Order: sequence, then C-alpha cells, then structure tokens
Amino acid sequence: LETLSAVIRGGSFEAAARALHVSAPAVSQRIRALEDRMGAALVRRGPPAEPTEAGRRLVRHAEQVALLERALDRSLAPVAGEDLAVARLAVNADSLATWALPALAAVPGLLFDVVIDDQDHSAALLRRGEVQAAVTAQAAPVAGCDCVALGRLGYVATASPAFAARWFADGVTAAALAAAPALVFSPRDRLQADWARAVTGTRIALRAHHLASSHGFVAAARLGLGWGMNPRPLVAGALARGALVELLPGRSLETPLYWQVSRISAAALAPLTRAIRREARARLLPPAAD
Repeated sequence: LETLSAVIRGGSFEAAARALHVSAPAVSQRIRALEDRMGAALVRRGPPAEPTEAGRRLVRHAEQVALLERALDRSLAPVAGEDLAVARLAVNADSLATWALPALAAVPGLLFDVVIDDQDHSAALLRRGEVQAAVTAQAAPVAGCDCVALGRLGYVATASPAFAARWFADGVTAAALAAAPALVFSPRDRLQADWARAVTGTRIALRAHHLASSHGFVAAARLGLGWGMNPRPLVAGALARGALVELLPGRSLETPLYWQVSRISAAALAPLTRAIRREARARLLPPAAD
C-alpha cells in the first residue's frame, strides 16, 4: 500500500523507487503482487501513472491508516524525524487565497494534498470518502463527520473604473448586466449570477469569461476584462487605491463557511482543526446568528 501511494503521488514507478529507496523493478513487483492479491488492476501505467478506481480507494485507505498511525505514534512516543502522513483536504480557491494557507503552515508534520473545489460542492468529496476534511458551505454535517461554523467570507462586485464607466454609465441594471462581460471562476460558480439576481430581481444570462484563478480573477477585473465577485480581503488594497471600484457599494454577498472533518480522522487532524478555526476567527466575518 505504501508503494502504491508512492507511485500515485510521484506519477511514476521511478519516482516511487526514489522516494522509497528501492529499485524500480522492486516497485513494479510490489504493485504486481498487490494487483494479484486484489484481483484487479490498480495503476494505469501512464505517463503519468494514475490509479484505477480500485487503486484510488486503496490509496485513500492507506493514507487514512498512515494518518491514524502517526497520531498514535505521537501520543505514545513523539520522536524527531518521524515520517510525514498525508492529509487530503478540499478547500475552495478563495479561502486558499485569503485565509486558509496560514492555517496549513501552522501545522508541521503533515503533507497536505489539497483538492481545490467550490465550497458548494466540496461536501460531496467528503461523502465519497475522497478527502478527510473540507471547507464547505454546507451547514448540515456530512454523515460520519463533525461540522463547525467558521464564519462568512464577504464578496463584492468589482470592476475597473473604466469598465464601470463604459458598461454601467446608466446604473447597474438588468440590461447592463446582461450586456457587460462578467468573470466566472468555473461553470459551478454562481456568485455573479446570484448577485445579479439579488440586485435586479431578475434571473440574467450572463456573458462571461471563465477564469479559474482567484488572483487572476482580481487581475482580470483590474485590467478591464470583466466584472466579478471578489473576496473583499483580496481586493481591499485595489479598492483603496482606486484600481477597482464596487459596482454597488454596500451590496455584497456573504458566503458562510464550515469545517467538516471525518470523525475517523478528527483526532489525528485536531491540530489542523484548531489552526483552521483560529485563522477563520481572525480573517472571516463572524458566523451569522441563528
């Protein structure tokens, strides 16, 4: 299982051999033996080497066990130079860009495998067992998970001054929003459409650029490519300098965020949970009152 995980992490049998300090033929023999035992192919031999569905399930199991073993070792006899366990997380791009990375940096001894997914969809990764914890917009705990409210990430509709003057000279109307190019992170990104509907009362089919980068999103708005919903912490400086303007000051959207962690991994990930909650308290708006 350790060899299988190394092959998938490294993308090749040769990379796994270097990581495990064995020969590439030894890696190949171990994988063949595991495939014979399981009665199924586990690796698509690339490049890059990729897991089959059965291989992916085994890798998730191996990483889960390694995380639990590390937590047990630390509780019984903490030692320097211990092996690093892998924690697989789902975090939305805007959280990574604004507040979550310092939390990861505050937890030594783990290798983070971060899956970037929209906060409205990351809970599905937990449900399928593909990650051990996730930042999500879902308040209801996923089965087998603990859930804590982190706070709210505020978004503002922003554009360059020239873009706003060109496309919204007569105000932020439904017609103007239908005509002006918008910025959309991905097909799953509903922030722009939700804001447009909230301020106009109309469902609008937006013309949009697709740009899956939080920092690129800000740069594109600043360069006049389109308007978009940006996290306020990420654009505070640009708004203060006048490089960006709010289309409708005071009309923001706030996305509630929650930390959901598998109960099986909760003890092993307790230091990460504490760091996530600490950074969220410092950087996000407080959770909404029930």
